[in-house]
Amino acid sequence: MPPPLWTETSAAAATDGKAAGSWVASGVSIDSRTLRAGELFVALRGPHRDGHDFVRAAFARGAAAAVVDRDVAGLPPGAPLLRVADTFAALRALAAAARRRSRARIIAVTGSVGKTGTKEALAVALSASGPTAAAAGSLNNHWGVPLSLARLPPDAAYGVFELGMNHPGEIAALTRLVRPHVAVITTVEPVHLGFFPSVEAIADAKAEIFIGLEPGGAAVLYRDNPHYERLAAAARRRPAAIVSFGAAADAAVRLVDCLLRPDGSAVVAALRDTVLRYELPLPGRHWVMNSLAVLAAAHAAGADPARAAAALAGLTAPAGRGRRHELPWHGGRLVLIDESYNASPASMRAALAVLAAIPPWPGGRRIAVLGDMCELGEQSPRFHRELAAPILEAAIDLVFLVGSEIAALYEALPEDRRGGLWRSVDEAIPMVLARLRPGDVVTVKGSHGVGMGRVVERLCAESAGSES
Repeated sequence: MPPPLWTETSAAAATDGKAAGSWVASGVSIDSRTLRAGELFVALRGPHRDGHDFVRAAFARGAAAAVVDRDVAGLPPGAPLLRVADTFAALRALAAAARRRSRARIIAVTGSVGKTGTKEALAVALSASGPTAAAAGSLNNHWGVPLSLARLPPDAAYGVFELGMNHPGEIAALTRLVRPHVAVITTVEPVHLGFFPSVEAIADAKAEIFIGLEPGGAAVLYRDNPHYERLAAAARRRPAAIVSFGAAADAAVRLVDCLLRPDGSAVVAALRDTVLRYELPLPGRHWVMNSLAVLAAAHAAGADPARAAAALAGLTAPAGRGRRHELPWHGGRLVLIDESYNASPASMRAALAVLAAIPPWPGGRRIAVLGDMCELGEQSPRFHRELAAPILEAAIDLVFLVGSEIAALYEALPEDRRGGLWRSVDEAIPMVLARLRPGDVVTVKGSHGVGMGRVVERLCAESAGSES
């Protein structure tokens, strides 16, 4: 049996809290709706809700105990609780204690694009060398990172965490908590440019990840990125060993060759003098580059790169980040590529390139359903307008657009490619559904705040209806 994650004794010692009752927690949760039986519920206060109002619901779902900093009405006498001064500080204290007791090699991942995909691929690759824990989903902010760290099992050999930001200083606070042995920056691109004066400033904010790097740690950097030298200089100031990846001749993990297919890629990479051949079941050159970052990080963490490479054959795309669906559609079928989680200029181009590589079935078309790319600041019209060229190069037949900023792209497209422009997803959905036909290949992508995931949900629901 694995060791318990938290007991009333260890949690109280970590948080300087006072425990009531005797309990053992197998996990940690901050959401009573998704809590699983046996988990420790931490009652956080958010901008709109107070977790203390959901403590009873957490117990109803089987919580092992609850972390609270005030009285909660309606609980039975002797309810298993951990009383603390402040629940958010307690969550961070649990995270810090989990990190102190862990003997795992810790990898932290950041970057303008590819963070979650690289984190998920690392989890798969490192599992071939030992027990691996990884942050769930996109838990990469001031709540998600300590929650993920508090969930780190004591017996893990590797731990993988994702660090996100949209303002300077945010990654610094997270990396001090995580204290990685290996820090990965997937790439630097004009993302969140509305909050930064330049892309160079974004690079500097990403380089904050090195602040928490453990002595003797390594920085994994994309050699082909124009900001590589800036990032490398920041890493050397720690100091950190630099393990580069990319197609450049001097990259430590170098792309030798790849065959890009509609359903994946065959990759040949060189790790110094070792040649690695492996299969990726996800299409697109961006996934190939992510895989090189994974091999570089695995090598830096002391894992077996050959095992890591072979394990990547079992990779699946995270939801909203390239997951492929083949759906029944009114007497035929269509292919849906779900890229709905988020969008930036770089990730839009990558998604369009994948769409270009997938041939429609007879009578079908390539169709893009795209939403605003948010947080691009005053350069937003230019970045949206510049998507017209890759759309035309990809031979995309029809483009449906959602949002206000993406109107610049609508104006830049030839009239025969314009499927429509709507201010909201709810306005767009019925028109998009009405115009799709069997044989189409459809990519859905946009920034998270636009809600493009609802397009995917309705397409799947409509598909189920057309099959019945």
